[in-house]
Amino acid sequence: MISILFIANRLLSTMAKQGPRPVVICGPSGSGKSTLLNRLFKEFPNTFGFSVSHTTRKPRPGEEDGVHYNFVEREAMEKAIANGEFIESATFSGNMYGTSKEAVRKVQNTGKVCILDIEPQGVEQVKKTDLNPILIYNNPPSIEALEERLRKRNTETEETLKKRLDAAATEIVYGLTPGNFHKIIHNVDIDEAYEQFREFIVAELKAQEAAGITICW
Repeated sequence: MISILFIANRLLSTMAKQGPRPVVICGPSGSGKSTLLNRLFKEFPNTFGFSVSHTTRKPRPGEEDGVHYNFVEREAMEKAIANGEFIESATFSGNMYGTSKEAVRKVQNTGKVCILDIEPQGVEQVKKTDLNPILIYNNPPSIEALEERLRKRNTETEETLKKRLDAAATEIVYGLTPGNFHKIIHNVDIDEAYEQFREFIVAELKAQEAAGITICW
């Protein structure tokens, strides 16, 4: 019979080869995810790398291809997904989003902890892979507060705003369901939210370090 110790050692060996566990952050558009991530990258510039997602939507003002998203045509993305080039993909507000295997590899090859910002559909797909991600949900104060933030962006029509708010309501239910995430951040005050976010991730990485995984600080 295979011992539990043997299985644990094999698991640690596999993790060591793959590097640090990726961090998945999920939450409605406008919930403050970008602010949390920007602060994290600024404080730990050598530790984290962002996996640039693909999307079929058009760039917003100020967004750069290959930096904020890889902007692609729907036909090209559908073909790549069919070819098995994506870890996860989802359709949101009529547009496709997804994480390619190559995007994650690029980050892992630098030795950094890979950060993925994905939708609930994508979270469920990533859970089925061998990435063993750390799952964090960023919860907005309320739907009303979320609507106010989105309106301030001036990037949405009334139609797209309604779609985002409808999707957000569903996402909040998913995010707050026990067992779906390792950590839930209630983003009411951004400073307090970041402190919770930072402390949780650092503690997780320290635990990996203690298990023999190399972390770049």
